[in-house]
Amino acid sequence: MTAETPGSPDSPDTPEIPDTPEIEPEPLPPHLAAVGAALGPDAEVAEQFGRVLVTVPSAAWVAALTAARDELGADFLDWLTGVDELEAGYLVAAFVVSTADRGPTGLGKARGLILRTRVPKDAAQGAKLATATGVYRGAAWHERETFEMFGIEFTGHEGLKPLLLPDGFEGHPLRKDFVLAARVAKAWPGAKEPGESDHQPAAASPGRRRMLPPGVPGEEWLKPYREGAEE
Repeated sequence: MTAETPGSPDSPDTPEIPDTPEIEPEPLPPHLAAVGAALGPDAEVAEQFGRVLVTVPSAAWVAALTAARDELGADFLDWLTGVDELEAGYLVAAFVVSTADRGPTGLGKARGLILRTRVPKDAAQGAKLATATGVYRGAAWHERETFEMFGIEFTGHEGLKPLLLPDGFEGHPLRKDFVLAARVAKAWPGAKEPGESDHQPAAASPGRRRMLPPGVPGEEWLKPYREGAEE
């Protein structure tokens, strides 16, 4: 027969630890609950600065945009862009708006929501996301710009080609790892003031007279006073 060790689970001196009650999440407001119900259980719905913000997995990107259009009445795509979040991947966001009042289960007129998803950085296959052009035709050139600036390939886009950068440009300027070219400092050929430029013409013109604001005395008051100088 062994003695019970004080403090052990079988010891009568061990205090009972009450069960921690599970904290249930607070219910969403009605307008956010309607958005969550329309976009499915995978959608994370929140509100920031008066805007409805919905985060969905990349696999549900097109389905979430379709539900926002068909279930909530967001029939207009305002913009679509990306953000480079380094190790977290790329954040792709789209702002969709309703052009009419859709009633209690939809969006009000001129009301919208921001849909976003994260695209991982894959060194072998690159960053890829399904195109939204089948849901919003206006997403075509937004995705072209995002592809050009971040290198995110929108699979299924029929015309994914450069939009803004000149032909032959290499790299994606809005990536955090893009190295900006150093600005080439060139001497200004037409100097406005002496010493402003290393390049001086053969007959350099004298410096311009600098104008002083009204009421500010000139440099003559610094000169020594001489009797009769006013005359």
